[in-house]
Amino acid sequence: MTQVFEDDGTVIPVTVIKVEPNVVVQIKTKDKDGYEAVQIGTGSRRKITKPLKGHLKKIQNSSIKNQNIRWLKEFRSEGGQFSPGDAIDVSIFAPGDIVKITGVSKGKGFAGVMKRHGFHGMPFSHGHHHVTRHGGSIGQRFPQHTLKGMRMPGRMGGVKSTVRGLKIIRVDAENGLLAIRGAVPGNKGGLIIVQTQ
Repeated sequence: MTQVFEDDGTVIPVTVIKVEPNVVVQIKTKDKDGYEAVQIGTGSRRKITKPLKGHLKKIQNSSIKNQNIRWLKEFRSEGGQFSPGDAIDVSIFAPGDIVKITGVSKGKGFAGVMKRHGFHGMPFSHGHHHVTRHGGSIGQRFPQHTLKGMRMPGRMGGVKSTVRGLKIIRVDAENGLLAIRGAVPGNKGGLIIVQTQ
């Protein structure tokens, strides 16, 4: 994260996102696949499997054909506005656009109920011995088993998370950078999905 200054001196906290070139790998149609979607690939890696190599041969664009794509994601779409081999970059966004960003939130390990769910804990008065951060009784008398969804200690973070209503402040198409107001989910260097709302 960093900050940018408006013309009137207003400071805006932004997250700068590096957008790697995306390429349309496959178009899924209702006749052949049962639904309409666009499969997009991005990133690179040293080696790819033979099945993935055969899948990427469908790309007609010779500049992307030899690229070892790392991630493949599907997005539902209607209409044939894309074709295999089309490149998608940051130029599809403009300053002022409202977007939603999806990523995997930072993993925080095993956490108790106070950190994970915001419980207040037990009183620090007489008669409470070493239970000040405990969850207390979970109260299952009738069903005789713990109900699903009970807020208890457990692994915190590391789940798919979406932040909506974020505003694009700057677009640097030359360097492939987006400056988005506010924080986005995930670790530094993680994969995120930026979509217009």
